[in-house]
Amino acid sequence: MATLAAALALVTGAGIALAATTTGSARASASATAVTAGSADSGIAPAMSCASVAGLDLANSVPGVPFEFTSATELSADDNTLGDWAACVVKGVIAPQIHFEVRMPQTGWQADYLQLGCGGLCGNVNAGSAPASAGCVPLTDGAFAVASSDEGHSQGGGLFSTDPALRGDFGYKSDHLLAQVAKTTIQKYYGRAATHAYFDGCSQGGHQALTEAQRYPHDFDGIIAGAPANNFTALNTFSHAWTAQSVYLDGGPATLTTADLAPLHAAVLKGCGATDGVIVDPLSCTWDPASIKCRVEQTSTASDFCLTADQVTTVRRIYAGPTDAHGRLLYPGHQLRGSELNWAGVIVPTTATGTSGDINFVRETLRYQVFDSPQPHLTYRDVKFTAAYYKKIMQPNEGMYDATDPDLRAFKKAGGKLILWHGLGDQHIPAVGTMAYYKAVQKVMGGSARTEDFTRLFLLPGVAHCGGGQGPDTFDALTAVVDWVTQGKAPDSLLTKSLDSSGKVTASRPAYPFPYVAENTTGGPADEPGSYTPVLSRAEANLSLDWLRSFRSGYETVGNWVHGKWVVSKGKA
Repeated sequence: MATLAAALALVTGAGIALAATTTGSARASASATAVTAGSADSGIAPAMSCASVAGLDLANSVPGVPFEFTSATELSADDNTLGDWAACVVKGVIAPQIHFEVRMPQTGWQADYLQLGCGGLCGNVNAGSAPASAGCVPLTDGAFAVASSDEGHSQGGGLFSTDPALRGDFGYKSDHLLAQVAKTTIQKYYGRAATHAYFDGCSQGGHQALTEAQRYPHDFDGIIAGAPANNFTALNTFSHAWTAQSVYLDGGPATLTTADLAPLHAAVLKGCGATDGVIVDPLSCTWDPASIKCRVEQTSTASDFCLTADQVTTVRRIYAGPTDAHGRLLYPGHQLRGSELNWAGVIVPTTATGTSGDINFVRETLRYQVFDSPQPHLTYRDVKFTAAYYKKIMQPNEGMYDATDPDLRAFKKAGGKLILWHGLGDQHIPAVGTMAYYKAVQKVMGGSARTEDFTRLFLLPGVAHCGGGQGPDTFDALTAVVDWVTQGKAPDSLLTKSLDSSGKVTASRPAYPFPYVAENTTGGPADEPGSYTPVLSRAEANLSLDWLRSFRSGYETVGNWVHGKWVVSKGKA
């Protein structure tokens, strides 16, 4: 840590507080005795056969969390997408209808538990891939028992939200219930409890991750939250509707199509001074699309690309984010310059008369998720960017759906460690929103030093939503958070890589904790990590948004059936 701090001071001319936690928590101190049965190579052996797990009746084993198993089958190492280890796969249901799966190694278990999030509106169980664990040897060797759920519904649309109980399960409850059930299942199977518990998720999974840190700080020792959809309500109404209304100006044909994105992106790279295909610090770039506006009687061509007046308006609006008549943001984020190629299919349709992903996202939210009854007539065109409409949407819903509380003191006190990460080219969830949330956490926690000793944010240039895009997008945050939890070793950087279709590394670069960016200050090869050093991004450090709302505590609500009625009350005193 001292070495990094010294390097940062040399590069930026100022010091930085990136001190690792050295004391650890009570949970972390148990790591030295994590393996008590079997050697480190063989791990902890099961205490019962896989088939016999299905016969266990544990309906009352977790107070207030009735559940049952539906099957217990063996999975061969060859068929396990998580790694080279045979598993006992247990499936079941938590009342009322949260379907889950737990994969427990038959050999190699090191008393660790990993819970995985899902994407979109969930609706399926995905226990077969971890989004930020590429190259994590303990995972591929079977050190972790792994579980995930469908968050309480079995289809990917928003229809489930018309049921208040299912809305609550999706909004905040299902992962807390799964954590209790999975830990109980693991204890029965191995005859002992897991020593450490971790969570890894991206997009909706990142929302789940932050919900756990905020509402249930004792569930997990280490959490990885990628591209979090934590400001769920405003994201799926105001953010997506704004980009849709920006592309389909006045409800007409799309002003931009996917054919426009490559030449637009090239112009942005040039305008922002990017030399290696990605913009390292896009928040600092203020390139104006009007600089390539078509001249009078000029027609845009492949060799002489320009933007029409409507296209300039569209691109400016996308970069600006959803604002009211007074310039106040209705979502704390906006698309960054350099993300243009990733807009295809999400923000921008293939043809002018085609539809976009944003239109569909808003449709599901308005139709099923934010009003008391289905509203099939509402579309993205009906979203109004006013303070009154914002209040109408947010007040009844943010308490159930959102995870924007910056007060993580309870999670820190419990010894928890949190790694946040976000691709700067994210076309679904603007990375600015995660930066803004992190700065709010810093404010509540009492500054950067008191935040960085338990949580850090890493931003990946050019990377699209949860991966893909133009920058190195493959990395292992799981090992980093495990080392932080068990050894008190905070991550000074994450090594990100680009892989070709055969899995060969074609480029790599470090990502440094916010607000530092990796710049090639050495003049070395752009695809070599040693060419980069951490440089302070003043744009990130000084980020300030004029947002209609604020990151705060006390908005959370909980729902329960009381004497046959669904009662919603404050989630925190």
